[in-house]
Amino acid sequence: MAKKENDFFIDSERLSEAALAKKHRLEEDPSSRKNHMEYMPGMERIDSDIRDKVMEQMNSYDYSRYTAKDVQAALSHENCNIEDLKALLSPAAEPFVEEMAQRARIETRKHFGNNVYLFTPLYIANYCENYCVYCGFNCYNDINRMRLTPQQIEHEMKIIADSGMEEILILTGESRSMSDVEYIGEACKMARKYFRMVGLEIYPVNTEEYRYLHECGADYVTVFQETYDPDKYETLHLMGHKRVWPYRFEAQERALMGGMRGVAFSALLGLSDFRKDALATALHVYYLQRKYPHAEMSLSCPRLRPIVNNDKINPLDVHEKQLCQIICAYRIFLPFAGITVSSRESESFRNGIVKIAATKVSAGVSTGIGDHESKYTGKESGSQEGDEQFEINDDRSFEKMYKDIESEGLQPVLNDYLYV
Repeated sequence: MAKKENDFFIDSERLSEAALAKKHRLEEDPSSRKNHMEYMPGMERIDSDIRDKVMEQMNSYDYSRYTAKDVQAALSHENCNIEDLKALLSPAAEPFVEEMAQRARIETRKHFGNNVYLFTPLYIANYCENYCVYCGFNCYNDINRMRLTPQQIEHEMKIIADSGMEEILILTGESRSMSDVEYIGEACKMARKYFRMVGLEIYPVNTEEYRYLHECGADYVTVFQETYDPDKYETLHLMGHKRVWPYRFEAQERALMGGMRGVAFSALLGLSDFRKDALATALHVYYLQRKYPHAEMSLSCPRLRPIVNNDKINPLDVHEKQLCQIICAYRIFLPFAGITVSSRESESFRNGIVKIAATKVSAGVSTGIGDHESKYTGKESGSQEGDEQFEINDDRSFEKMYKDIESEGLQPVLNDYLYV
């Protein structure tokens, strides 16, 4: 599908003067941007106290006051409370990462055995109506836009299923006009023919729309909050529905209200203060887990990766040791939650972290559109392909990932659900 000639989907080199002026105004003049805490028309409001609880804890978190003694006390407790989590995420815990890893490994084996789950993402569209300065799909970025047809979606799914994969995560750019709920629903129906587990990572929608997508075959929903700091969030999301911070925050709860079996959470580590973002992510899971005890909860732990035309974001570095600290703290605090480590991370890091705390990894990954045939079989599809959202680090195939997990003495799991 060709790029549309409008403000959202047009090469930055060919932006109209009016669109270019709007882009610069959004960047330079905060008063020109919509209130990021105000719901837009059509956005559902729900009655929930989860946001207030999370923000109260995050705003009061002073990680500099925690000491080695606090960390040791946290590791000695059989059950990890919120104060313990704060200590484990603090700089004082960095010298104790080895001890944290040992404790995390015990908790992982206790609740998940030696199982490691495998999945792969499928991007079906990369059109976007948001201006998020750190994202490769943002509406002002000069990339090749594409939306797969139903026939192309099924072709991609068959190629992935033929590799042996049984769980798929369907993704789109955040554009209702180019990837509406009905389009996503049809993709879910197709996915159910080929896969036992179907996840969604799409723009947030209302409760009844989540209910419709669940009825179409979706099992769970992943939403990246990006950063839980509303002030920082405002400076990074300059235009579009994604700009509305509270509507995004409440997406997982709406998904559960709509009948989804599970939900996944994440901050994009490096956008803001990663310790506060990690705390807020864990507490978002913690409070919702108590409100919806039947639901499956999981966390992702992504760090910023390079994107096309990325010159407006200065990542706040989160190093591998700090990432390991965060993941171990998550596991100790939330022993029952799944933890996903994506192909953003290196092969060596992922090989190590699955032996400690991670329970799910992606394999055979492409963040582009319509390119699984060329990447999986080496054959050129002969059709147009859309640009990728970000660069991956670990490009192992499904077969290679499966064998590598086995070689570590772990059990790769493709699916453990049966539909009756």
